[in-house]
Amino acid sequence: MTHPYRAYGLTIGSDTPVAALRQESSNRDSHDILLSLGPEPDWVREARRLPAHLEHPKPGVLEEEYDSPFTLTSFGARKFFKLAYGDHAVFFVDATAERIWGTWLPPLTIDDAVIYLLGPVMGFVLRRRCVMALHASAVCVGGQAIALCGESQAGKSTTAAALALRGIPVLCEDITPLIEENGRFQVEPGYPRVCLWPDAVESLLGAPDALPQLTPSWEKRFLPLDRTTANFEEQRRPLSVVYILAPRVADADAPRIESPSSREALLDLVQNTYMNWLLDRRQRATEFDALSKLVNQVPIRRIVPHLDPEHIGALCDLIAADAKRVSAAHASAAGFSSR
Repeated sequence: MTHPYRAYGLTIGSDTPVAALRQESSNRDSHDILLSLGPEPDWVREARRLPAHLEHPKPGVLEEEYDSPFTLTSFGARKFFKLAYGDHAVFFVDATAERIWGTWLPPLTIDDAVIYLLGPVMGFVLRRRCVMALHASAVCVGGQAIALCGESQAGKSTTAAALALRGIPVLCEDITPLIEENGRFQVEPGYPRVCLWPDAVESLLGAPDALPQLTPSWEKRFLPLDRTTANFEEQRRPLSVVYILAPRVADADAPRIESPSSREALLDLVQNTYMNWLLDRRQRATEFDALSKLVNQVPIRRIVPHLDPEHIGALCDLIAADAKRVSAAHASAAGFSSR
């Protein structure tokens, strides 16, 4: 039996139920991606027999320079790829990113594997499919996408969750795929969860265990976008503003919003596209051109949050008010309704 799902603008046919994914409503005979989380399929056995080449980390680069042990290996002149993680979760992806197979060893469970699948594995899939993605969460204000961009631990997911708890639908978290359609950038929905560390859960809901754990072996918890606790935006939405999350400060006027120059905004975005370390020189040039177009088309703002998490409410008020104003102006200039 094939279970139909949709994430990041792609249809996924899975041989195993994946609770975190959004069900695809329409019946399809084919899918963009075939996902297998069961026994090793024939195409993976074929891949393992081909000559292997270590793609990441690069030879001579110390492993401690990376956040976690991770290797990317290609097989047969990049016909297949293996993504292997330090806790023995392993994924194979074919060259066209149309097939994914995942496996793991105890004490990991399928829920642990799905965390990798919906994050870095799908980020890799988007790259193989030439889809540019920001390292960002995104919410929907006035019918338009608002991206919250920044490095790891910048507060993207926490801010998105705080906005969601105020009734603002979430499009995606951590990975924000951008599709150019009719000359405008659109954001594709991800999956209906926001993943949070316990301290973020406590700051938002008063207790670190107020939300369910992703898995028994991970500290992280998740806010379900189930139309009960918070809402998930299921439709592709036009991107109307990008907020770059700056380091937190204890300044009296924080949180505040700043307007960087076009050059500063471009440099910020170049550093905050997802998995940009995968790009070769030609791909980097192509992405730079796309980001330059984005900066010329969409307002880029810088948010300076307060160091004290008690100011999260003020940050949400600031973003919501600014986003409504910027989105309305952007919609008017672009000639489409914000409703």
